[in-house]
Amino acid sequence: MFAPSNQARIWLCTQPTDMRRSFNGLTAQVKNQLGHNPLSGHYFVFVNRRKTQMKVLYFEPSGFCLWSKRLEQGQFRVRPSATGQHALSWTDLQLILDGIEVQKSRQFKRYQHAL
Repeated sequence: MFAPSNQARIWLCTQPTDMRRSFNGLTAQVKNQLGHNPLSGHYFVFVNRRKTQMKVLYFEPSGFCLWSKRLEQGQFRVRPSATGQHALSWTDLQLILDGIEVQKSRQFKRYQHAL
């Protein structure tokens, strides 16, 4: 399993992606459809139309990496977005990968030290 760095953002492409695409096709999709720089070090998540396959594209200093997962049963719970992309946290991505859908959540106030 890969572990994103704390500075990297995770972008989910909410429109279906052809899973036959590899490095070149997915980097072109990041540039043209999402409007991001694929060399930025951010993580870009793509899901197919049936929501049974997922690919994660990211750039490390030595080159591009492509992580893939195919479900034998069930689907990834990905909701469509008007913009075609959605920012995720590492926890959100883990929940999608593990098949957990949070119906309702509430975050309570916590003390934050003023700098």
